[in-house]
Amino acid sequence: MNRRRFFGIALIGFSLLAILGVAIGLQQGAASNPVFRLQVRADLGTWILLGGTAIVLSLLLVVVGRNVVCHLLQQSLASAQHEYFLSRLRFIRRLDHELKNPLATIYAQLAYLSGRTGGDSLEQVQGDMLAQVERLSRLVAHLRKLAELEEQAIERLPVDVASLLHEVVEASQVHPNYAARRVHLLLPQAPWPLPAMKGDRDLLWLAFYNLLDNALKFTRPGDLIEIRASENGSSVTIEIADTGPGIAEDDLPYIFEELYRGANAQGCEGSGLGLALVQTIVKRHGGSVKVRSRPDRGTVFTLSLPIAS
Repeated sequence: MNRRRFFGIALIGFSLLAILGVAIGLQQGAASNPVFRLQVRADLGTWILLGGTAIVLSLLLVVVGRNVVCHLLQQSLASAQHEYFLSRLRFIRRLDHELKNPLATIYAQLAYLSGRTGGDSLEQVQGDMLAQVERLSRLVAHLRKLAELEEQAIERLPVDVASLLHEVVEASQVHPNYAARRVHLLLPQAPWPLPAMKGDRDLLWLAFYNLLDNALKFTRPGDLIEIRASENGSSVTIEIADTGPGIAEDDLPYIFEELYRGANAQGCEGSGLGLALVQTIVKRHGGSVKVRSRPDRGTVFTLSLPIAS
């Protein structure tokens, strides 16, 4: 029991004893005990007893209620701190895993070069090392971008959503491995087009592109990807849907965490920070992002962003 709680309970106990002592003294004739005639006939001692008891009970309820609220808040804070600790621990473990593989490859290639006697493919070794260095560079760049996003101010300018989505689709088509996917962009035209959003155009482009790139990366040739946009009251809803293999139910709660890779993402190229960037960008714009998925059926990411007032 902490000191503040002890003094509160002691004060209530002392007050109750004092009131009981005065009431009993008046009842025993230790002092004048006049009778008040109101709706209920009772002597002064009885009124003091009833009134004092009510006051003490009120104080007791206040103190107990305050202690209960403080206890609940402390439990909530402790739970949040524990969850944050576990989240950071998972992040560090994933970062260790992401760094370990390319560094091991570079180390092995350097050891190979040091023992090379000629006749081996130097170009292949250099290509492998360059690929791993580029992977590390992308990882560091994305980590830096994620850290900056959580602190720096962002632009709040009108953004043409339809034009931005057209640019994202065009940018995704230049990748040769994605040519066999079918990408459909569905934008409302009647009775009116999409309203503008207020935000940072470059960051919104990055969020949309990361989601479309994910859909292209984890689908197969011939799969369909739809980008759908609509106005929903004071916000714009954007959906990126695909007919790919879907996301395992056990992975869904963690896919927005930094460096998390689900069962279907193992061995795929990427930094593991794309969805974390998407969530941070959307939250900085006052929006939300959700995901629905069915194994072997497909996945839908839904973004809701406020329109420009």
